[in-house]
Amino acid sequence: MEEIHRQELAKFLVKAKKVTWAGDGKEVVSEIPGFKKFEYNERDLKYEDYYVGFYLIRGFETVRFKGELIWSMSYGWGMTSMIDANLDYEFAEETFDFLKETLQNIKIERPFRGPVKFKQGKYEYFDENQGDIKKFDGLETIFFKERKAHELKYSGNIIIPKRREIFIT
Repeated sequence: MEEIHRQELAKFLVKAKKVTWAGDGKEVVSEIPGFKKFEYNERDLKYEDYYVGFYLIRGFETVRFKGELIWSMSYGWGMTSMIDANLDYEFAEETFDFLKETLQNIKIERPFRGPVKFKQGKYEYFDENQGDIKKFDGLETIFFKERKAHELKYSGNIIIPKRREIFIT
């Protein structure tokens, strides 16, 4: 039987998220047609982030320990301001740049998305979540000039397979 501590998993998630999409990491070839993929490996841990879309997205993240899936998070939504309006590529890019900067402030205590609150220029970020690394859900929102521009819902949990060979303590 193998064992990994929750704190080690949280530290790994923080590092992985900072060097992949949020850190302008290199995209790798995805096995899922149409999806973009980022990955990070460290010792026996492997992080993968898959998503599809641009203005509105759907995606998921996974962590494997010695090849076994131990954690996953799904997320979706995006540029809410563009659902019924003209698509504005430059505004979306600017908003995503702000989001990447925000996600660089991820904390080990909350290794899901960004901090509870972050402000830079005319942008403001809020993240509300419930739970911990074992089971959680949340909502992140970005406002531009006090108007909602982006919203993303997420949820995740540790994975416990039928034949349990890895324990998260």
